[in-house]
Order: sequence, then C-alpha cells, then structure tokens
Amino acid sequence: MWKQAIEDALQKTKVNIERFGDLFPHVSENDVYHLNPNTDWTDGFWSGILWLGYEYSGDKAFQQAAQKTVESFKRRLENNVALDHHDIGFLYSLSSKAQWIIEKDEAAKQLTLQAADVLVKRWRPKGQYIQAWGPEGDKENGGRIIIDCMMNLPLLYWAYEQTGDVKYKEVAVIHADLSRRYLVRGDDSSFHTFYFDQESGEPLHGGTHQGYQDGSTWTRGQAWGIYGFALSYYYTKNPLYLETSKRLARYFFDRLPQDDVVYWDFNAPVNAETNRDSSASAIASAGALELLEHLAADDADRAYLENAIQRSMTGLVKSYATIGKPDAQGFIERGSYHVRGGSAPDDYMIWGDYYYLEALVRMEKGIKGYWYE
Repeated sequence: MWKQAIEDALQKTKVNIERFGDLFPHVSENDVYHLNPNTDWTDGFWSGILWLGYEYSGDKAFQQAAQKTVESFKRRLENNVALDHHDIGFLYSLSSKAQWIIEKDEAAKQLTLQAADVLVKRWRPKGQYIQAWGPEGDKENGGRIIIDCMMNLPLLYWAYEQTGDVKYKEVAVIHADLSRRYLVRGDDSSFHTFYFDQESGEPLHGGTHQGYQDGSTWTRGQAWGIYGFALSYYYTKNPLYLETSKRLARYFFDRLPQDDVVYWDFNAPVNAETNRDSSASAIASAGALELLEHLAADDADRAYLENAIQRSMTGLVKSYATIGKPDAQGFIERGSYHVRGGSAPDDYMIWGDYYYLEALVRMEKGIKGYWYE
C-alpha cells in the first residue's frame, strides 16, 4: 500500500514540475494550487518533496528541479525577500540543507548557515524567546511565540553542530524550554500561541491564531509539537523533550475519529460540515515515526505509537489520497489552512503533501527527511 501511494505521489510531482515551472505551490482553490515566486513561508515544502523524490527514486529529473529551487532560495536570502518571520527553518532545512545532506554541496551548506543567522536575529534577549512573526517591537506580535517554531529550531541545532558556535544551540534550547513550559498544557494538549511582555519577558496568556478558540487544541499545532519536541530530543538528548513528544502524541492519537484522520481542532463541534485537517494527520504520523526512533525496544509506548501510525497513514491513503486521480495536483485532500479566517479551509496543503510523502518514504525505505543528517 505504501509503495503504491509513493509511486502515485511521485508521478504527480513529475507533472507538477512542468506545471509549476519556477513558481512554488502554497494551498489550493478549486483543486488548483496557488503559486508564488518564492515569497511564502511554505515554499520549502515543494523543495523537500523534490529531494524526497530524488532520494527515493534516483531520478535526476527530481534532482535538477530541486537544485533549481535552491538557487531560488539563494536569491531570496540575498534579496531579503519575505524573511521577517520564524519559518526560516521550514524554508531552508528542506531546500539548501537537504542539498547539503544529499550532495554535500558546500555552497548549500553555507547558504543554510546564512539562513540560521537570519533566524537567530529573531531572538529577543529581553524576553528570552524567538519572536514568531513581524518586526521587533511589533505591537500585536512582538511578544508572541507559536508552537510551529519547534520545527524551525532544528536549523539552529544543526548550525551549532556545523560551526561549534554555541549561540545557535543556546537560543534553540531556551526557546524549546519556554515552549514546553507555556505552550504545552497540563492535560497534554497545547496552545497554538503564547504572549509575553516584550520588556520584562513576563508570561501573559495563551491564545490561538488558527484554532477554534484560545483554549482549544488546534490539531496541526499539536502535530508540530509532537515532531518538534522529538527533534529537540534528537539534538540535545534532554529526556524532558522526549517525554513531552510522547505526551502530545498520545493526546493526538487518542482522539482520532472513526476514519482515523483528524478534524481541524480537537474542540471544534463535530457535525457533517466540520473541516478536517489531513495535513495535521500527516505531520503527526511523520513526527511519531521520528519519536519511535528514540524509544527503547521495550518502551511502554512503542506498540501504541506503531499502531497509531498505521491507523493514521492507512486512513490518509485509503480515504484522503488522490490515488486514481491522475490530474490531481495534490497528494491528499481535505487539508485546512485557516478555517476561522476562511482561507483554504478544505484544500490541498503543500506541507500536508510533504509530510505525507516523508512518512511514506520513511516507512518504505527508511528515508528520514531533512531535519538532521
């Protein structure tokens, strides 16, 4: 089943290389991907799909297309295009860092280190956190962290390993600790976002941007936490991060609906019209695969997680994948971007496609993606 799903996704990617040209897919409308000239936070996921395609198949068409995207990311950094946010890790881990991991291209390594420097500039010494969005001192976002940032921290851990400069690791660890303390709630659910006083660093309150309400649990945020804390454990071996990833994973998979693919928020009222988020299920599955790597053979959670991954990925492949729809641009249907804001509430998400493919190739061939070497 996994092999067929991978082959289908790679066949679609081949067509998309021609369809997208030099542009990057973001989310869809009426089953057609919105494209941009490498100006969005999601553009690294297209690069990542191409690199996964090359690693899995050895087909140089994927390699050449992936290399072209890295050139685009080089220009983006040189011209400082739309980089005033924390998603630098999403952009450069899956593009230039992937090229370094696969090809050991020195220029790609240097580009990735430059990207890490851009991310480090978002560190706010007064508050001791990485600011998620907007310029320093921004009235609305100046004191905001969000759980998505856990997936951007691997860029900093990696930069420390490559350079020996401890500033990268120190920033990442302090931010991970802060995220664990304030974004992860006592019942193992998570806030999407948390606010701090910009001058004193005093914690103010949790909230949401894309979830159902401030106290609810946005499923994609929970999924970012599963994967992000597992990666922080990989780099630091701090057992608290492993424990946190396991807690978040159990909360997520304990709440799978009947078809094993989650709704957009665990607290949203469920009826026939309630939106799903297939991308959240894909991220959680990929994150749980990473988490499994770090568990002992006799760990009490191992069998639970193995079963949860099988359920989740089987649900995606059988009920949400576009297998048998050769003209489909995306791999999985019914992703949601921003339900409350009415932005792509039931569409293809390029990150959903990426994590779906990453999970599949990991299960089929042991290819792990590009969060570490």
